[in-house]
Amino acid sequence: MKIKPLTKEQLIISTDRLTRFKETESKYLRVFKDIILNNLIEPKFKKSDLDDMEYEKLKDLAQDIINSSLDEKFEDSLINQRLFDYENSIFKLDENTKKLLKNKINYKAIIKLLPEDIPLNLQYLKALNKGNPTEEREKEAFCFPVEKVILCEGITEETLLPEFAKLCGYDFNKHGIYVVSAGGKNQVVKYFYNFADSLKIPVFVLLDKDAGENFNEIKPKLRKFDKIHLLKSGEFEDLLPDSLIIKTLNYETQNISLTSIESLNDYSSKVEFLEEFFKHRGLHDFKKAEFAHAVKNNINSPDDISEEISEIIKEIKGTKVPF
Repeated sequence: MKIKPLTKEQLIISTDRLTRFKETESKYLRVFKDIILNNLIEPKFKKSDLDDMEYEKLKDLAQDIINSSLDEKFEDSLINQRLFDYENSIFKLDENTKKLLKNKINYKAIIKLLPEDIPLNLQYLKALNKGNPTEEREKEAFCFPVEKVILCEGITEETLLPEFAKLCGYDFNKHGIYVVSAGGKNQVVKYFYNFADSLKIPVFVLLDKDAGENFNEIKPKLRKFDKIHLLKSGEFEDLLPDSLIIKTLNYETQNISLTSIESLNDYSSKVEFLEEFFKHRGLHDFKKAEFAHAVKNNINSPDDISEEISEIIKEIKGTKVPF
C-alpha cells in the first residue's frame, strides 16, 4: 500500500469529524472514504468502489492510512473501546456500523497533536485517556458524553438556554445536555423523527406557540423518556423579560438612545419591536443570532429569567436518562 500521509491539520480535522455528535454510520463512512480517496495512492479506488466496499475493509484501509501518517505505533486500545462504548450507548447501531467503530486508530498519538483551543468533542477525546469519562465531563464541562438532546427551532434558544440553565444552577456542559437548533418548526419534526429512530437517549423538544400542528406530528412518536414543550405565548424571544431586553439594547447602543419598557409593550411580539427599534435608529438590520449573543452577555441576575424559562429548565432537568 502506497499512501500520501495526512498532515497534522488533516488528522485533527478527521478526528474532529469522527467525534462530533452526529449519526455514527454516516460520519464514519464520510471520513473514511475521504481519507481513502485523497490519501491512498496505491491501490487506487473510485468513489463507486468505496460505496460497494465492505465496511470491514473500509475501516482497515482508513485506519492504516491514519496510523501510517503518525510517528508512533498503535499500542493502547482504551480510547477506541471507550469511543465504541459511547457511540453504542447513545445510537442504535447495526453490526456493520459496529465494524467501523471497532478500529485501531492511534488516538493516543493524535491527542498529542491537538492544540490548546479545541472544540468540546476533542476535549472529551483527550479525557478518554484519563479517568471516568462522565466524572471528567462533570469536572471539565465539555458536554461529552452526551446524555440528553434539546431540539429547538432556532439560534436564540440554542444560544440562551445554556446561559439561563447556568443561572438556575444547571450547567448543560457538565451534565451532557446537547442543544440542536433545527432551523424552523418543520425541520424540528424531521430531526425528531430521525432522533426517535436512531437515538437511545432522551430528546426534549421545544416549540413556539404557533407550532401546534408540528406538536401533533411529533407527539405520536414520543418515546416514554422524551418530552415536548409548546410555548405558552409567541416565540422564545417573547419569554425574555422586558428588563433584560432593555438592558441589552441600552448596553449595545451605549445609552445613546434609551429604550422604554412602555414602547416595547406596544408591539404584538418582541421580535416585531426589535425589528422596528433597529430600523428607526439607523442600526443594522435586526438579526436574531447577533441579538441572542448580545443578550447572552447581559444575563447576570435571577431577574433575567422569566417564569416560563425557569419552568423549561426544570423540565429539561427532570427528563430522565433511560439507563
